[in-house]
Amino acid sequence: MIGIIDEVVFDCADPGELAGFWALVLGGQPTRRDDEWWYIVPPGFSQIAFQRVPEPKSVKNRIHLDVRVDALGPAIEAAERLGARRTGGIHSDTAGSFQVLLDPEGNEWCLVVPPQ
Repeated sequence: MIGIIDEVVFDCADPGELAGFWALVLGGQPTRRDDEWWYIVPPGFSQIAFQRVPEPKSVKNRIHLDVRVDALGPAIEAAERLGARRTGGIHSDTAGSFQVLLDPEGNEWCLVVPPQ
């Protein structure tokens, strides 16, 4: 082993706004390190940070967050009220069901219900 995860970092245009969005999704308090860097510490997870970068997102994420929920319908509606957008429909297979969403800056993430 080389080390442990210190934090997961999102590149973004508005770190404060994105930290606020993810704090409402996952919990934790948006905290400003400086104008270029905000973070949250969601319960039961490593720190998630948001750093300002000049370029916009242009392609699909190579890594994303899966957020486990009890039921997709209410979770999708709640996420959309916070500013998330659906992309595609609900997918179901032997691994469970999930809905791909976009956060306010277009980063893909999933709401997931494991198989029963």
